[in-house]
Amino acid sequence: MTTLCRGLGAVCVLLLLACAFTPLPDLLARWTGAAPRFAPADAIVVLGAGVLPDGSLGSLSLRRTVLGIRLARRGLAPLLVFTGPPPHDGKPAEPAVRAALARELGVPASAVLTASAWTTGEEAMQARALLAERGVRRVLLVSESQHLTRAGRLFQRAGFEVFPAPADGEGNAGSPEARLDLMRGILEELVARLVYRLAGKA
Repeated sequence: MTTLCRGLGAVCVLLLLACAFTPLPDLLARWTGAAPRFAPADAIVVLGAGVLPDGSLGSLSLRRTVLGIRLARRGLAPLLVFTGPPPHDGKPAEPAVRAALARELGVPASAVLTASAWTTGEEAMQARALLAERGVRRVLLVSESQHLTRAGRLFQRAGFEVFPAPADGEGNAGSPEARLDLMRGILEELVARLVYRLAGKA
């Protein structure tokens, strides 16, 4: 038993070192993430990431929001849809905060729509309810590349043709801390995909 524990410990240390000091997380990210496809669509859907306790957008939500606004300003779709949690725990609705920012940055109010949802599956259903009557079929879906693999399947099941629009940019994680953060995110998303698959949702 002692030998087994030592062996497992050594394997864990080697894996930790590989994640922190080799390109392994970047390679896994490229292999498991959705490739970008920035093409003209009927709508841009920006998935939620939550708000901070003071009601402002966190870095993840802000990055997604800015990309959605940039795509709308480039004319890639006539509608910009923000999803995310409704008001809770004293925080404002994330979609409303994002919509206000989009209008402030020049997106016409008539082009901005919002939908409240807690999970990615709910976001797909809310988007279908909001956009089906407008004849929307093709959507530019904005999130991180890892999340988009799962989210894309859910939106496809909801009847959309999905063009992934990753908000995490390009390039390798540049430090051991960044590589470990990336690896943690990959593992969390892989677990989420497994849970959704076992539940028959993706």
